[in-house]
Amino acid sequence: MRHLRDVRNVSPHTVRNYRNDLRQFADYFATTRTPLEDIQRDEIREYLGALHDRKLEKTSIARKLATLRAFFKFCVREGWLEENPARLVRTPKLARRLPRVLTAEQINRFLDNLAERPVRQTGLEKRDARAQWLLRRDRALLELLYASGVRASELLGLNLTDMNLKEQLIRVRGKGRRERQVPFGKKARAALESYLAVREKLPTAGKQTTEALFINAQGNRLTPRALGNVVKKYARLFDPNWDLHPHALRHAFATHLLHEGADLRAIQELLGHKSLSTTQKYTSVSIKHLMEVYDKTHPRA
Repeated sequence: MRHLRDVRNVSPHTVRNYRNDLRQFADYFATTRTPLEDIQRDEIREYLGALHDRKLEKTSIARKLATLRAFFKFCVREGWLEENPARLVRTPKLARRLPRVLTAEQINRFLDNLAERPVRQTGLEKRDARAQWLLRRDRALLELLYASGVRASELLGLNLTDMNLKEQLIRVRGKGRRERQVPFGKKARAALESYLAVREKLPTAGKQTTEALFINAQGNRLTPRALGNVVKKYARLFDPNWDLHPHALRHAFATHLLHEGADLRAIQELLGHKSLSTTQKYTSVSIKHLMEVYDKTHPRA
């Protein structure tokens, strides 16, 4: 875990997942007291088969196998093992799913509706001051999510010093603690200015001192669960059939840029993807969109 945190610079969330996966793997072999050096490819396949029998999703099994590969690679590097037994274990074949992306018109109507929404319609009318404070914060959250395309963890990790309102830039710490500068638009800037004007004015917010840009009513850094609840709440108020989550706004950001002709490498840089192949999944979404347009408009389609 120290190697993951200090050398590979992975996020705390990833460290927790690795720890849980390895504990589960160790528990499986605890009854047989199998030594580390006796675990071979067949034992790992047996373990994955047991996970499959427990009806785990293929994506979860694939992630656990990735954890084991990283762990045994570390063991070889440390000299505890001669070879990595997980290296040649085949990853479960995963269905390729294209992300469902809301149109630019849908996102614009959603965000415009939020900006025009009176406090009394938000379900936060118990205290007008608190309601106004939360509404301004939530507008800024949602505008910046779509305007910048950052990950939820990156958004929540932003500090006040990471924001340059004048230049409309934020300094983002991505995976592996890689930093990048990401621009945002005028509407996000207006929402941020409105939120910052009241950020310190909520009575309970003064009880804690934090450098976090986005805080809760107690003055602490906002949590991923709270962000998810914010996105879901306003999505349902706009359209009861929507099941929106923070990452959907990141998908929309990338896809809409691509539709408008943005360069794929520029999108890669904005998203903070290490590999261009990760960004290229959005080309599939774009091609699907182009085919739909073609089918609807070409006279001989």
